[in-house]
Amino acid sequence: MGIKKVLVVDDHDLVRLGICRMLSELTDLEVVGQANSGEQAILLVRELRPDIVFMDIRMPGMGGLEATRRILAYKGATKVIVVSAFSDDIYPSLLLNAGASGYITKKSDAGEISDAIATVTKGKVFISPSLAQMMVSNQLNKGISQSPFSTLSERELQVAEMITSGQRANQIASRLNVSPKTVNTYKYRIYEKVGAANDVELTLAAVRTGLIDPFQIQ
Repeated sequence: MGIKKVLVVDDHDLVRLGICRMLSELTDLEVVGQANSGEQAILLVRELRPDIVFMDIRMPGMGGLEATRRILAYKGATKVIVVSAFSDDIYPSLLLNAGASGYITKKSDAGEISDAIATVTKGKVFISPSLAQMMVSNQLNKGISQSPFSTLSERELQVAEMITSGQRANQIASRLNVSPKTVNTYKYRIYEKVGAANDVELTLAAVRTGLIDPFQIQ
């Protein structure tokens, strides 16, 4: 089937380079590019036309969810495998619904990455076993310890992610092509659903539920 071209997207240099290093150990693969943001990933996908994109979720700017949606909306055969550190099961469901072909953790080894590539290349969906088990468990216990963020719409979750990364309303509005007023409407709707009074409380709630990594807070 020839050499598969791969693009690696992550805003942390060490993580991105680590993934590239593991990929270099696999045969029939070539890392043709690296990106540190969703915006840059979109541009490189159009320029390089990779077969597979390894996509981080939480990055400056639009983030991995929106980048995945836009990449998959672009005419081409590129497949997206999400690489995440998050323990919450909200993102796997959203990313898979957005069209991602795979979802693995940043703890995945070369063997699991190889399995993911082989699976998505066949047109199937790959989910890390640990994540799949968590998703099943959370579904069985739904309503018992449900995350307050699970009540958010896809757009509300995206805005919440950008708020907790330290972006202001005008920055979010610019990246999402909406008005600051619309962003503020989303913001207060998010506050109400999550039970937060301000951005700090929203961020703390996101950390408690495992939606974000506290070490990634800007």
